[in-house]
Amino acid sequence: MKRLLIRGTNWLGDAVMTTPALMRLREKFPDAHIALLTPEKLEQVWLHHPALSEVISFSPRKGVFATAGKLRPGKFDAAMVLPNSPRSAMEVFLGGIPKRIGYARPWRNFFLTQIVRPRAGSVKMRKRTVSEIKTLVAAIPRAGVSGPPEGGTPGGAHQAREYLHLAAALGANPELLAAKLVVTPEEVEAAGRKFGLAGVSNPILGLNSGAEYGPAKRWPVDRYIAVAKEIRKRTNCGWILFGGNNDAELAGRIQSALGEGPAIFNVAGKTSLREMMSLMKRCRVFLTNDTGPMHVAAALDVPVVAIFGSTSPELTGPLAANGSRLQILASDAPCSPCFLRVCPIDFRCMNGISVETVVASIEALIRA
Repeated sequence: MKRLLIRGTNWLGDAVMTTPALMRLREKFPDAHIALLTPEKLEQVWLHHPALSEVISFSPRKGVFATAGKLRPGKFDAAMVLPNSPRSAMEVFLGGIPKRIGYARPWRNFFLTQIVRPRAGSVKMRKRTVSEIKTLVAAIPRAGVSGPPEGGTPGGAHQAREYLHLAAALGANPELLAAKLVVTPEEVEAAGRKFGLAGVSNPILGLNSGAEYGPAKRWPVDRYIAVAKEIRKRTNCGWILFGGNNDAELAGRIQSALGEGPAIFNVAGKTSLREMMSLMKRCRVFLTNDTGPMHVAAALDVPVVAIFGSTSPELTGPLAANGSRLQILASDAPCSPCFLRVCPIDFRCMNGISVETVVASIEALIRA
């Protein structure tokens, strides 16, 4: 294999979970030219990535023919299609790539030359119905808090294994690796200067209270505020408040509630993707819901406290190089994971995770 194209995924968290497969492909083809086709919104994620020779970005608004036109000059020998959409398979077909590998899905198999069947142990995410949720809750009304599966090690159902299974179709090792992203010391220093962290001597922690998928993935903001206040009281730390444009109001509420004290840096909606990554690298601990930034922080080897509610850490938990740098908190609510955007009952999966539990998890990572 001399020239390989990988059609990347469309969302930040999914993109980070593909990095073990990318590393395994580089391991299999150390001298190959490996290019990644990615939506332009994710292009910055891949800067300096050791698995890649080239990054090709595209705008979904410009259509499949425009994207395919970017591929033809590359004269690729093969393409691996990580998303399951018809469009992603059509892009590499129209791009003239002779060998095209991907999972079998409706409306796209015609565009592939090698169809990969589902992996043994594959688990599909299925949204529970409201009726199912009420039945489960009625049978087991109480909930506690559970820790990470297998002490932080992802089990056989993890989404990253689906991408590794595709890579194995090209002969790559399917064994799981940690996710990996890269920022340079120069980027960290430049982001610190831009957002006022230069010269700050307090320990810096990160807080990411939003989640694009919906409110069912968001731990209550008043609890985030309580945790931030308590950790600041105990450690004299500063906080970086992360988030996208849609999280700016939420981050502003937290900033106002924290009031005067050591440095509070509200960067929600103000950073580029590379700046967000660089600021994460400054953090002693990153506290977050199950979001794309959660995956980014773990892939940068930043200690992470991750709070799960409607989703499953067994399927989409962070992939850190060192499990001792993760604290995954998930309620034992019988209806969780439901995979719904909005809780139809009393939000017990998130309400079952206390401020004291999160504070203790942060302190454990600080000590480590």
